[in-house]
Amino acid sequence: MNHTLPAVEALTVTATYGPVTALNHASMTVDPGVIHAIVGPNGSGKSTLLKALMGQVNVTEGTVVFRGRPLAKMRQDIAYMPQVAGVDWNFPARVTDVVLMGTYGRLGWLRRPGVKEKTIARDSLAAVGLTDLAQRHISALSGGQKQRVFVARLLAAQPTIALMDEPFAGVDVHSERIIRDALTTLTASGTTVLLVHHDLTSVSKFCHTATLLSRGHVVASGPVGDVVTVDNITHAYALGQGALTGGVYEELAL
Repeated sequence: MNHTLPAVEALTVTATYGPVTALNHASMTVDPGVIHAIVGPNGSGKSTLLKALMGQVNVTEGTVVFRGRPLAKMRQDIAYMPQVAGVDWNFPARVTDVVLMGTYGRLGWLRRPGVKEKTIARDSLAAVGLTDLAQRHISALSGGQKQRVFVARLLAAQPTIALMDEPFAGVDVHSERIIRDALTTLTASGTTVLLVHHDLTSVSKFCHTATLLSRGHVVASGPVGDVVTVDNITHAYALGQGALTGGVYEELAL
């Protein structure tokens, strides 16, 4: 594998939902070993961009490559965490069972998780501070704990590239800190993390690079300090007809 290649490269990607164009010639390049935030107003195409990378939406134009290779050649090296809000929490599974699912991609059809996989799952739970809840039913957890379980499942996949849709949605300050620390440790080992994030004031505190979207267009992409600026954010939210509070402007101006 060539480590001089970008971890993720999207070139002029257009994606549609029926007659609606959700992404319009969107391009971005993400280097290996960074945390890359995808930000923008509601409805700007953030989640669609992740789904386009994963081949989950209709891409009508453009290309996506991971380390210079198509998705089909890299699936075992990529882990995807969807929005937790869309998960049916009534399925009968313990916390440890959900985390163990992260190891399935490397097992193949006939193998069952063994000692190695169970150790990986246990270590992944420890990384998000949920060891004591391993035998708890998933539906009994708080919102922040559920997010941490899904982060642990992603860690258990031991990915080269991790794609995460709103991993901080609905979490408390304690869970947010734990998730941030886990992702920082993950990238220190060489993994690349792309995540959709809604809190503009915290992006620069733990993300290295970012892509700012508005109405399916890329407003800016690159080092987080060059992307998350007052001018860029004002432009993005004006296009998207969103609203920013004065506190956000004050934080960005610091």
